[in-house]
Amino acid sequence: MAAIKTVGVIGSGQMGNGIAHVAALAGFNVVLYDVSADRLKSAMATINGNLSRQVAKKTITEDAHKKALTRITSSDSLDGLAACDLVIETAVEKEEIKRKIFHDLCAVLKPEAIIASNTSSISITRLAATTDRPEKFIGIHFMNPVPVMELAELIRGIATDDATFDAAREFVTAMGKQIAVSEDFPAFIVNRILLPMINEAIYTLYEGVGNVEAIDAAMKLGAHHPMGPLELADFIGLDTCLSIMQVLHEGLADSKYRPCPLLVKYVEAGWLGRKSQRGFYDYRGDKPVPTR
Repeated sequence: MAAIKTVGVIGSGQMGNGIAHVAALAGFNVVLYDVSADRLKSAMATINGNLSRQVAKKTITEDAHKKALTRITSSDSLDGLAACDLVIETAVEKEEIKRKIFHDLCAVLKPEAIIASNTSSISITRLAATTDRPEKFIGIHFMNPVPVMELAELIRGIATDDATFDAAREFVTAMGKQIAVSEDFPAFIVNRILLPMINEAIYTLYEGVGNVEAIDAAMKLGAHHPMGPLELADFIGLDTCLSIMQVLHEGLADSKYRPCPLLVKYVEAGWLGRKSQRGFYDYRGDKPVPTR
């Protein structure tokens, strides 16, 4: 299999622009795709700002900053991904949306191109089966925020061949990430452990064991977590947390993974965390204020 030189990223949100940022900094040419030209413009501004912060912290040089930006192009058409050696999908954590993207993507990709999903919970085998190249499909789950977090999970589907796995591993290593290889089980390793903890913290709030501030302070000060679980849920996005818990609950058929009713209620209200300005904290003022 030819070396990966050009990488496509589907979705210009927090995960997509983070992957594009790190890939370009590592020397790959990047095509960042989104259906919205406005979102692409915003993503490029975010990437530039994050690179500038790295320069200010002296973790990269100004020359590296400029070169990384020149390696990224944006496209609001899937046709822009036609020459990519690897395309990474970072769409919302909804299987039907991802399936549609892969169906449309396969029509424009060259036959030897690898497809990867950044899904945090959905079966790689099942997603691969919707494409014309299941042997060239793999899960590459980056952690958020991508420029800061050191880990990426690699997940093989049942059909993923050795050449695809080796190419993905070389690509992730070239980006400076450490690798954890996971079997294709619901939510893989990190979220199989992390999301039930967050869900339990929400149950602790729901049942009145403690309020938002007490729960977050207890885990930060008592377990040395850098963020409290409710603060972290807001950062991840409560809709994403709910989607992952639903995948765990349905995929493993165990009641211990039942999403907390309070989490469901917040998502139904549109209180999704930082991205909607309200979740377990209200972010509309000068400082976050607990909502319960």
